[in-house]
Amino acid sequence: MLASLKLLDLMANNSEAIAALWAKDVIRNEKTPFYHYLKEDYLIPQAADFYRKLSSIYPLKDPYPVINDIMSKFAEKRFKEGVPLHEALYSIILMRRHIWLYAEFQAIFITIAEQRQALDSQTRTILIFDYISYALSEKYVSLMGEAPRKNKTR
Repeated sequence: MLASLKLLDLMANNSEAIAALWAKDVIRNEKTPFYHYLKEDYLIPQAADFYRKLSSIYPLKDPYPVINDIMSKFAEKRFKEGVPLHEALYSIILMRRHIWLYAEFQAIFITIAEQRQALDSQTRTILIFDYISYALSEKYVSLMGEAPRKNKTR
C-alpha cells in the first residue's frame, strides 16, 4: 500500500510536470500525428486534469463506473476535436508510460519491499488503464454511430 500511496502522491502533486513531459512526447510521436499541430499549453491542462482524476480513482474498490464516466466525457471531447480513435488510445498509453517514467526518474521506489509494492501498484495501474482504454473506445464507437454518415453515390 505504501507504494500505491507514493504513486498517488506523485501523480497528484506532480500532475503538471508529468503532463508537460507527456505533451512533448505526444506532439512529436510518430503514432500521434493529429497532436503534432497542437500547442503544449492546450495539451498540458488536459493531461494534468487526467492525472489528478486518476489519482482519485486509484484507491476505489471498483473504479470502473467512475472511469467510464470520466472517459466518456474525455472521449466525447477528443471525438469532437477530430482525434482519431487509434491516436486517442495511443495518447492514453503514453500517459500511462509517463507516470512510470516520472516515478522511475524520481526514484520513489528504492527498497526491495517498495519495489515489490511497486509491482503491485503497476498491476493496479495496468488494470485501470485497461478499463480506461475500454471505456474510451466504447464511447468513440458509440459516437461514430451517432455521427452523420456521408452519402456516397457511385
